[in-house]
Amino acid sequence: MKRTTIVQDIMVNSGLSRYNSYICTTFAKQIRAWIVNLDLLSTGVYFEQLIKVTYMMKSPADTPIYNLKAVVQETGLKPDTLRAWERRYGLPAPQRTDSGHRLYSQNDIELLKWLMARQEEGLNISRAVELWRQLEHDQESSLQTTMLVPPPAHSPAPARVGGRSIGEGNLGERNLGSVQSGEALNTLERLRNEWITSCLNFDEQHAEQSIAQAFALFPAENVCLDILQKGLATIGRGWYENNITVQQEHFASALALRRLEALLAATPSPTRAGRILIGCPPEEVHTFVPLMLTLLLRRRSWDVLFLGANVPVQDFIVTTQKAKPQLVVLTAQLLYTAMGLRELGESLYEARIPMGYGGLVFTQIPAVQQSITGHYLGDHLEEAIHVIEELMLKPRLAMPADMPSRQATETLDYFRLHQAEIESEVWRKFGNGHLSHSLLRKANINFSRDIIAALALGDIHYLGIDLPWVKGLLKNHYQLPESVIHEYLQAYLTAAENVLNDKGVLLISWLKQILQKDVVTSSL
Repeated sequence: MKRTTIVQDIMVNSGLSRYNSYICTTFAKQIRAWIVNLDLLSTGVYFEQLIKVTYMMKSPADTPIYNLKAVVQETGLKPDTLRAWERRYGLPAPQRTDSGHRLYSQNDIELLKWLMARQEEGLNISRAVELWRQLEHDQESSLQTTMLVPPPAHSPAPARVGGRSIGEGNLGERNLGSVQSGEALNTLERLRNEWITSCLNFDEQHAEQSIAQAFALFPAENVCLDILQKGLATIGRGWYENNITVQQEHFASALALRRLEALLAATPSPTRAGRILIGCPPEEVHTFVPLMLTLLLRRRSWDVLFLGANVPVQDFIVTTQKAKPQLVVLTAQLLYTAMGLRELGESLYEARIPMGYGGLVFTQIPAVQQSITGHYLGDHLEEAIHVIEELMLKPRLAMPADMPSRQATETLDYFRLHQAEIESEVWRKFGNGHLSHSLLRKANINFSRDIIAALALGDIHYLGIDLPWVKGLLKNHYQLPESVIHEYLQAYLTAAENVLNDKGVLLISWLKQILQKDVVTSSL
């Protein structure tokens, strides 16, 4: 068996580009060694692994279809410049037609744009080419280390729980885009820290350079999850602790969202059947996670429409009628936006459209999941990919959610009727307290809408989840003691008792319980 024949066959049948030929070469060497040692079981396992790899790497972007004129129009480079770069540096390396004309692939065009971007950052072309070669070498080394190491010949089958495999390494599981080697993890951490530092310094150029380098070294999934998402989480904690300004946080968020949008625009056309609609329920403004979910699904060839933030219920229903999705995915991060998600879930159920959902509030308060008519997508983005693909392959409606109790519904209706009276009472009793008028107004708005959400979702006790966070916020940002929360809740309790009487027993009882806990805690 000749190694060159194996390489040629694999490249022709898999569509691998010349840049990935080293995978085939390494595989051929390994297969030859295994056959000599008669280790046919390992060969079969490894061959299956390689087929999966080559399938993932096969892309229309490798196909040479653009002539020189098209590349000039796309990049703005002069033909002489293109020929000079090809002659001096071997980049790009277009294929030739039978008549000798150059043909470029989409990857060649992206390479040229990458080189031009490095020039705009101040590198000369020879240094840019040198950097490209280094990045290409690092990526090849990483792939050879992480993907071309054969598994043990007799590795045990993964355990299964409830029909789901544990430890299979499926991209739909927890290890989507995972990086195993210590060196790679250190590189990701370094690039993440560089990106965070650049964002905090409002240094857009260096922030973009860090991300560009990350995308050159790692798959997009790694960059999105390990740099952008974790980086924003670190910056968010810094804002909460009052070590980072809101302007710094907004700057970083804007850069991350812009990068995701650019990646989304560059994804190829979908090839898998069925359409997915992704968006946020009314008043939900946090779009990073659903946008990242959209990108990851698009990269897996799904047809995904992203509707953005704060989509009114009626507008969403009209959109589903026009777009005809096979699945709708919604994310809510806060209690009061989960209420809007619940309403959308009921409307979609009536329209016989399956819905998947997720978000921070459902991990903080798992019981809220019982109030949503839809399929919970899990606590992690990687999990969500797996569940969504299952629902696309086997569509099904979720069971209708539990309805709120009659007492909760009656309390909600009565509270809505008398909300303004309660807040007016709070102003009279607490208006001259520690809180400024601006903070007191925000407190009334936020607390009232969370009361409405908790009652609509069926359990007034959901209200307590944010109290520790609010106490920390007041302490970190306004240097106010935790006792301010106690004083505010006491004023609200008095107002609720005066206005609601026995019709507000659910809310009044909860307020008394919380205030009693505060008294016990402060006395310890």
